[in-house]
Amino acid sequence: MGLFLLLSLLLLPSCLQAGSSAECDPSTSYGINQTDHLSAPKGGSVRIRFSFYHDWELAKDPRVSVALRRTHFHGEFIYNSTRRFIHPDYKNRISLELSVGQRTGSLQISNLQEKDGNMYFCRIQVETLRCGKRLWQALEGTKLTITPALKTTTAAPTIHGPSTTGPTTTGLSVLEGNRSSASSPMSVEPVVIVTLANTVLKTAILGLILCLRWKRSKG
Repeated sequence: MGLFLLLSLLLLPSCLQAGSSAECDPSTSYGINQTDHLSAPKGGSVRIRFSFYHDWELAKDPRVSVALRRTHFHGEFIYNSTRRFIHPDYKNRISLELSVGQRTGSLQISNLQEKDGNMYFCRIQVETLRCGKRLWQALEGTKLTITPALKTTTAAPTIHGPSTTGPTTTGLSVLEGNRSSASSPMSVEPVVIVTLANTVLKTAILGLILCLRWKRSKG
C-alpha cells in the first residue's frame, strides 16, 4: 500500500504537466498580416495597417502590446506600445490605432522624411489565460517608399474690368518700356477716315473756287 501511494505521488506532477502542455499546444495557429508595399510623398503621412490571429484563450486583461521594427526581421525597435517607447527618429511622428476587438490596427507615421523609406515589421504580444505571454512577429513586413513632395501651384489672379456694351478690339499688345503699341488692322480705320475727309474737303474747296471764278468771268 505504501509503495503504491509513493508511486502515485511521483507520477502526479508529470500528469499535471502533461495536461498543461496539452492546453498550450505549440501547433496553435497564429500570425500577422501586413500590406506588402506602401508609398507616400515626403512631408505627408502613411498608415501601416496590420491584422493578427491566434487560437489561444486570452486572459481577462489580455494586455495586447504592439511593437514595430525597421530595416529587417531582427532590426531595432522604433515603437513599443507597452513600454511607451518611440525611437528619437520618429519622435512625435508615430502613433498607434487599435480596434476595439484588438485584432486589427495601424501604425501611422506623419511628416515623412526620405530616411523613413524602409522595411517595417509588426510584433504582437498577448497575455493568454493558460499559456502566459505569447508573442510573434510578421515575417515579410511592409516596404515603405518615400516619393518626392507634392508641388502645389497657385493660379494668377484674374482682373475683371468694367463691362462694355460696344464691340471689343482684339489683338492689341502694349510694350511697357516705351509705351508704344502694336495694333491690329482694325486700328488703321481712324487714319483712313481722316485722310478721306481731308481729300473730300480739299476737293470741295477747289470746286468752290472754280465755281466763283466761272461766275466772275460770266459777269
